Amino acid sequence: MTRRRVHTEEAPPALGPYSQAIIAGGFVFCSGTAGIDPATGHIPDGIEAQTEQALRNLDAVLAAAGSSMADVVKTAIFYADVADFAMLNEVYARHMPDPPPARSAPANVRLPRGLLVSIDAIAQLTDASNRENGQ
Repeated sequence: MTRRRVHTEEAPPALGPYSQAIIAGGFVFCSGTAGIDPATGHIPDGIEAQTEQALRNLDAVLAAAGSSMADVVKTAIFYADVADFAMLNEVYARHMPDPPPARSAPANVRLPRGLLVSIDAIAQLTDASNRENGQ
């Protein structure tokens, strides 16, 4: 099986030795995306704004891979404060397809740089993307 790195300037760069996403076996495996503005590096205040930005960043990574939010089959949301669960869910629901993907959401996670949320995802590639990428 071949693996291909995905990178886009429309999402923040990786904060360590990892890729924004990897394409393998007809799927896109996205690393955790945080609520960091890719153009400025600014981290907005609050769970609502950070979740919105994280999901926009995730959408950008998926698009660069030839996929979309509609193709997401699994997500994991890591967030700092369980009290933010309702707001996080509200924002998340606006971005997810119907039916929503499978999900895990561990709370009280300490994230780097004071971030409040990080969202990773696994998505299917479209048939055209599979053919183009040799999958």
